[in-house]
Amino acid sequence: MFPPRLTDGYVSFLHGRLERERARYEQLGQSGQHPEIMVIGCGDSRVAPETIFDAGPGEMFVVRNIANLVPPCEPDVETSYHGTSAAIEFGVNALQVKHIVVLGHASCGGVAAFANKAAPLTKRNFIGKWMSQIAPVVDRLGPPTPDSQGWIRQLEWAVVEYSLANLMTFPAVSERVEAGTLQLHGAYFGVATGVLFIRDAESGEFVPYSE
Repeated sequence: MFPPRLTDGYVSFLHGRLERERARYEQLGQSGQHPEIMVIGCGDSRVAPETIFDAGPGEMFVVRNIANLVPPCEPDVETSYHGTSAAIEFGVNALQVKHIVVLGHASCGGVAAFANKAAPLTKRNFIGKWMSQIAPVVDRLGPPTPDSQGWIRQLEWAVVEYSLANLMTFPAVSERVEAGTLQLHGAYFGVATGVLFIRDAESGEFVPYSE
């Protein structure tokens, strides 16, 4: 049975947002999408970019995976599937977005699983393999401190920086950044507090946004 929560939500959408924005949906259906912003976020159900940034249809191209990770650009595309890399390729080359935001968040399960050496959920251990990318990040950060929550947050921020650095390994991204037609940004959302931190490009610090 299809989840009633989804059909109930669809009915609400059908008689609410769709009615209010009918013309916009028709335009998007006819002319396609032209978002200027791409967001790479975590699949965590508490951290939906469209909700956090109050975005309407067609405004953002959103990619979500475990722990908002961007893997480095790999020359050999025959050995594995590259979902996030394919999305970056599409966002930059086809949509020609002007901004890419890597959105990290507090209480990230993927980061915590790696930091705490959690047991694999399956024999294949897809999550463990995916999160193993950040091993060098953990090495640079150093061992956990007595303030474990503070150390985990530092690691969550460092993962955002890792993804930003890996974005620059994609030739199309680096070329457009150097040409001034694309900007990269880091951000971090506090699930419990609702506070949005924005990474300062010069200092590398994550600063709480203030109106």
